[in-house]
Amino acid sequence: MKEDEAILEFLNYLASVKNYSDNTIEAYKFDINEFKDFIHNERMAADLLKIRNKTICKNYISYLSNVEYDKINHLKYSTTSIKRKISSLSSFYSYLEKEDLVDKNLFSDVVTPKKPKRLPKMIKNSEIEAMLEACDLENKLGYRNYCILLVLFTSGLRVSELCNLEIKDIDFNERTIKVRGKGSKDRIVILNEEVAPHLKEYISNFRNDILYNSKDLENRHVFLNKNGTTLTRVGVRKILDKIVADSGDTFHISPHMLRHSFATTLLNNGMDLRSVQELLGHENLSTTQIYTHVSYEEMQKVYSNAFPRSQKSTKK
Repeated sequence: MKEDEAILEFLNYLASVKNYSDNTIEAYKFDINEFKDFIHNERMAADLLKIRNKTICKNYISYLSNVEYDKINHLKYSTTSIKRKISSLSSFYSYLEKEDLVDKNLFSDVVTPKKPKRLPKMIKNSEIEAMLEACDLENKLGYRNYCILLVLFTSGLRVSELCNLEIKDIDFNERTIKVRGKGSKDRIVILNEEVAPHLKEYISNFRNDILYNSKDLENRHVFLNKNGTTLTRVGVRKILDKIVADSGDTFHISPHMLRHSFATTLLNNGMDLRSVQELLGHENLSTTQIYTHVSYEEMQKVYSNAFPRSQKSTKK
């Protein structure tokens, strides 16, 4: 059988047996033909059915990892795209192996490049200030929103932890918050000195006004929705979006961005990694270490501003 016939049979198999969509089948077709062009152009094999050496697979991955699409050294294919292409080829050769058209699927256990960890998105202090100023402190929901924003930014709570927070978890004398984290593991975080009086005012006065609308007057969760019931994660995200809209800005914000900003602020101001790990409730230190990269980027910016000649050639 010729390679083009094998490709056609595989694509028909995807359509008739797998019931894949036309777009998905086209993607497979593109990936396979791209590999076919590679082995022909590089004269690595007579056709797709006559590949015997796994080195060809590794060379192809190397080729994809270094393909440039412009003159500024930008890569054409991301790690995710390369993984998808290799997955397409592995499926193709698995089919050929089952049909006894090849002896072995050489792509079955090929190691693809690891997807680099994305640095967490941050929110600027100026954006936080604009959001705080947009909260109406004369209004019960506005005051609640103000406290939600403050607690998220200064305590590093996950959004689920904020929603599950109960009044008994807050110790205003010790200025601590007991948090029920992932895996039902409790931890203690610090209640910011400037946030404490605002949170106390909200719980003592404004929260009762909100709770009045509820059928469950025994609800002890700190943050409630407008109906007086426990706030949800979706509700928190909607509140943050509303605050941004009220501030007249258009940037996107999520509760997790506030958690990222909390961790990075602490590291940038000298707190050790282990302490930040404890405050965030990370089980493994490696999870916390991503914030050191953010801090390092910030340090590079500060260095460049302090020593502008570091980016210039020294005059002779």
